Amino acid sequence: MPEYLEVAARSSFILLSLFFITKLLGKKQLSKLSFFEYITGITVGSIAGTLSMDLGLPLSEGLMSILLWFSFPLVFSFISLKSSKFRRFAEGKPSVFIKDGQIDEKALRKEKYSVDELLEQLRKKDVFRAADVEFATLDTNGDLSVMLKKEKQPLVKEDILSLFQRATPPQAVIIDGKIDDAALKAVGFDKPWLLKELLKRKLDFEAVFLAQADSEGNLTLDLYNWTNTQQN
Repeated sequence: MPEYLEVAARSSFILLSLFFITKLLGKKQLSKLSFFEYITGITVGSIAGTLSMDLGLPLSEGLMSILLWFSFPLVFSFISLKSSKFRRFAEGKPSVFIKDGQIDEKALRKEKYSVDELLEQLRKKDVFRAADVEFATLDTNGDLSVMLKKEKQPLVKEDILSLFQRATPPQAVIIDGKIDDAALKAVGFDKPWLLKELLKRKLDFEAVFLAQADSEGNLTLDLYNWTNTQQN
């Protein structure tokens, strides 16, 4: 077989293999990649390119290497779904850049983030003054999440019917049926309060997939088995 035909055949086979392997990893790979997934993608692309052009490399050994590299993010994703501790270890935690309108310089230095970069990201969200921000965090996928101060937010129905209150970011107080005491403390409540609120709804915390609460006492619940219950 001529070399150009062999290169075309190998390339087509590798492309089809990568397509089916990527389908196994799920649609998450099409969105924001984590650092580990980013490195894996670059490495797999390099292996696939070399394997397509270098006819001296055995195709079976190259595909075995690609499968091995793809297996790691797949295993990491599976373990992360089962363990919140491992998920925090592998993906890290969001970094708080702004709180109560004050920039945390230590957090910026830790994430190698300059003030200019922070202001640029704020402008992309139509925020031109850092002092107008109540809460801003750098998420684990690299996105900047911003919550404006209450008086800077657009007017909604609740603002007309009630007095202005300081906006507070909701915290995930239950994840995968496990209570997060630190998140409860961040919104000013404790475990007995949460259990009491669940008792009112005739629920056990182990039946809750995700629960978010804020300092005003608003509690939002998402149950297992595709049953969503949301109450304030």
